[in-house]
Amino acid sequence: MKKSYQTYFKFLITCGMASATLSCSNTRFLKKGQMLYTGAEVKIENDTLPKKEKKDLQSALQDKLTPKPNSSFLGLRPKLYFYNIAKEPKKEKGFNYWLKYKVGEKPVLLGDVDREFNKDIIVNYSENKGYFNARATYDTVSKNKKAKVIYTLKPGARYLISNVKFQKDSSLVNQEIQNLKDNTLLKQGNPFDLDVIKAERERIDNRLKEKGFYYFHPDNLIVQADSTVSKNHKVELNVKLKDNTPDLSTQQFSIDKVIVFPNYSIQDVKQGKYSIPMNTDSLQKYEHGDIYVIDPQNKFKPKIFDRALYFKKGDLYNRTNHNLTLNRLISLGVFKFVKNEFIVSDSLQHKFDTYYLLTPRELQSLRLEALGRTNSANYAGSEVNLNWTHRNFFRGAEQFKASVYGAFDFQIGGPENAKNIFRTGANAQLSIPRIVAPFRFNSSSAFVPRTNISVGYEFQNRTEYYSLNTFTGSFGYNWKENARKEHDLKIFDITYVSPANITPLYDSISRNNDALARVVKPQLIFGPIYSYTYTNTMLQKPNTFYYKGTLDLAGNLTGLITGANVEKDKERKIFGVPFSQFAKIENDFRFYHKFNEKTSLATRAIAGVAYPYGNSEYIPFSRQFFSGGSNSVRAFRARTLGPGSFDPRTIKPGYYFDQSGDVKLELNAEYRANLYKFLNVALFADAGNVWLINDDPQRPGAKFSKEFLSEIAVGAGFGLRLDFSILILRLDLAMPLRVPYYERGERWTFDKINFGDSSWRKDNLILNIAIGYPF
Repeated sequence: MKKSYQTYFKFLITCGMASATLSCSNTRFLKKGQMLYTGAEVKIENDTLPKKEKKDLQSALQDKLTPKPNSSFLGLRPKLYFYNIAKEPKKEKGFNYWLKYKVGEKPVLLGDVDREFNKDIIVNYSENKGYFNARATYDTVSKNKKAKVIYTLKPGARYLISNVKFQKDSSLVNQEIQNLKDNTLLKQGNPFDLDVIKAERERIDNRLKEKGFYYFHPDNLIVQADSTVSKNHKVELNVKLKDNTPDLSTQQFSIDKVIVFPNYSIQDVKQGKYSIPMNTDSLQKYEHGDIYVIDPQNKFKPKIFDRALYFKKGDLYNRTNHNLTLNRLISLGVFKFVKNEFIVSDSLQHKFDTYYLLTPRELQSLRLEALGRTNSANYAGSEVNLNWTHRNFFRGAEQFKASVYGAFDFQIGGPENAKNIFRTGANAQLSIPRIVAPFRFNSSSAFVPRTNISVGYEFQNRTEYYSLNTFTGSFGYNWKENARKEHDLKIFDITYVSPANITPLYDSISRNNDALARVVKPQLIFGPIYSYTYTNTMLQKPNTFYYKGTLDLAGNLTGLITGANVEKDKERKIFGVPFSQFAKIENDFRFYHKFNEKTSLATRAIAGVAYPYGNSEYIPFSRQFFSGGSNSVRAFRARTLGPGSFDPRTIKPGYYFDQSGDVKLELNAEYRANLYKFLNVALFADAGNVWLINDDPQRPGAKFSKEFLSEIAVGAGFGLRLDFSILILRLDLAMPLRVPYYERGERWTFDKINFGDSSWRKDNLILNIAIGYPF
């Protein structure tokens, strides 16, 4: 114990000496008369202010001061030190330039600080927050070529709102303003606050925009403050229109003509093909309802604009429909730029024409992709994709995507029977920007609902084991209520798996293992799948979350109609293949907490269960849950964890890597921090497993039971993330802390950790290489 204290004491001394050395090293580069600016401090002298109010004011003022001193870490200024020691580069490239201007940081000197300006900022901010009699002074403290500035504020008492008046006049716009005063943000008894006043002007402007006052502006309003009508530090507010408010701002406007240019380009404007405003009768036009579509080349069906545009002739302008229309046009996915203009067509009747200037994207694209992959299942490989996209397939903004691909994964370590995998296939998807159904679907969302149709085929060959032919198809809908809520309903989703080329080796492995034998049996899965997603992670908030719930119902109606019951020897087949019947639900919940701009905590919880019944005794292998791998419990290789406490090493003739289950529980936590620009680090911990619903005598311990907590696997590790904007390369090094298939009492592995043992490192340090964050 004494030795540890001595070591700690030496460490502190070393840190202190290093700090002093670097500090002195930085100041020795200063010229005569220069002083290094180390920051500012704001003191508030007022004994009557509540402690929290004083603290909030002090913090806000501190953030307003400029410039900021050189960044520091534990009292050191390493960036400044690198700037000082690097030679002045001759060119804007090379090591010296990188060290001095990219890694380093130019010194902030006392001479860079405008103290009078900062003092005025302090006073002005305080007055804007209701401290009308604020006074400020400053003082400079210097020592050893370093200087800091101390600002002292005497704010006085804060003024409170005594009364709020909305001045009346006979104008139409004022009548609308009077209707809005009950919901004012300016409340009697609240402190005077200029930011709240600005927000109130914005509120009124937003409401007026919904009532047709397109040309109104928040600056047309003035809020007068009178502190002379009341005593005891009170202020009366008077909200009124400015005397010089333009007449155009006070008028309600309605829509006259709606004119769409779906093939608009700046080049055509320069060549004089289009001019705004225009006489639509003088041009070739397509007319659908009250919408004019100027499309001489007939590239787009006019009906798509009738669905996307909310404005119709005679409608009173409102901002909601304005924004909804623009968002829906963008979400069609066929236009690169969407621009909107309003031109007054009848000033007496207060009408304007609305123009939609739409610049289409390239309607067709062909892309070849070559990808390299390495994963924690000891496979490396590559994939080649050839993708063709048509964004206006039937002239109605339908997106058609077709692709062919080939891939191979080869073993680079781990279990000896994890053979190489070859895959090739093709798929096609048609996405229609509306609901194709015998019923009418009305959506007021900013996002266009879509009908999706897809077909696909894949041939997979696990060398020395088997081959699988997989056919897929689906028909369904995708729609968003808003930016946070999304629904995806596949009314019909079908998968047919046909095995081929089962080798004698695999046949011998699976002969005494029903779970492996089921992998190469024909599978027919069909039914609806519904998923719901809610997220607010796009908001700039400290706490955000994400949830996705999925319900998969296979063969339910068919099983009911045919009376299928495998337990009573009533297994039903379609074209000679038993169809699967099960219900599966999965929930994925994620919570994110942002400590500051550079650090955050991400957590995830997954819970899922799949229950076979009717025509099925087991969940088909392709729809079961898996655990382990780069996006799961990272201390275990992909698909090697579980089920339950079953030891997969007992499978003969060796280790088999695909383990699946009917129940899944998983928890993940990850602390993320930015070190330098694109370089991020993470500390993480994962826990979870999969289990079976029914007993499997060949896999003891696999069934979900009340002992499930003792069968949770735990792992932890450290990660590096290279954020290159277009992609994030992730490297996670993890090790198991709890192994569920070890003997009871020996599942925690802290006592077995031995970084010096190469065989231990080989078996327990798992490197995951992946693209993107795990959650």
